[in-house]
Amino acid sequence: MGNKRTRSKRGVDRGEAGKTGSSFGGSSLSQPGALPLEPVAPLELSANRWQPQSLGNKKHQQPDTDSPEVVDRKVRALLNKLTMERFDSISDQIITWANKSENEHDGRTLIQVIRLVFEKATDEAAWSEMYARLCRKMMEQISPKVQDEYIKNAEGKPIAGGQLFRKYLLNRCQEEFERRWAAKENTASPEKYESDEAALYPDEDCTAQKARRQGLGLIKFIGELFKLQMLTERIMHECVKRLLGNVDNPEEEEIASLCKLLTTIGQSLDTPKARAHVDVYFSHMKELVKNPNVNFRTQFMLLVSERQIGNAAITHSRTGSP
Repeated sequence: MGNKRTRSKRGVDRGEAGKTGSSFGGSSLSQPGALPLEPVAPLELSANRWQPQSLGNKKHQQPDTDSPEVVDRKVRALLNKLTMERFDSISDQIITWANKSENEHDGRTLIQVIRLVFEKATDEAAWSEMYARLCRKMMEQISPKVQDEYIKNAEGKPIAGGQLFRKYLLNRCQEEFERRWAAKENTASPEKYESDEAALYPDEDCTAQKARRQGLGLIKFIGELFKLQMLTERIMHECVKRLLGNVDNPEEEEIASLCKLLTTIGQSLDTPKARAHVDVYFSHMKELVKNPNVNFRTQFMLLVSERQIGNAAITHSRTGSP
């Protein structure tokens, strides 16, 4: 029993199978009782078959490298890569895309690039200074061949180059500020929240929180543009007066925007020529601090903002400063 072993027939079976032609390399795979296989005709392509739109378009037209979709994708990708370390190289590429408007009569590509930069700047307030620098560089280096035949100067000639860029940007800032102001008046709520910065508006949905964040980003971006002399001092005074227009029963969002704007431009705005206006602003802020309708958190915000502005820009004494 121990001396007799059963020999494996695995290799023998494989060899015999190759000889009989039943392997994959053989001529047939016939088995007992199996039906013979018949050749199958290939599927015919119907005329109205479904196919991806991108594949169907390639047969009839070449992709448009200057289409709005391509510009949107490319410029967004460049803005995502933009940093202070790579500012020069990335900004040059963005300006190249903006100069695509040289072959247009309405500057639509330039308008699209400005919109993308504007959206990025208002959504990322921490980088407002960098995006303002980008706008300043674009204004200085945009091609003079870029023009809009629908926007003309006093002489009746189309505005072009840097003047056209500044006109577009100014209109964008004004429209966005007015739109947010109108939306705020339509959805005004007397509720105030006394929570920390991370949960400033805990009872509202993400859309409302995003709108408030972008509103503060807009104010910060406008202030940075003013510091680079792209917006006038008159525009800044109009913004401050609008935010200080409701001293008796102000909203927390108004005061937050006011503090953000003044801490951004206070040093640049507090000039001897505008000192009388700035003194009035500080006087109204002191009234807001004493207003019983203003909660403690907002009062503290006003005090901190006034102290920051005073430490950075004050050149004369203001009685009663904290």
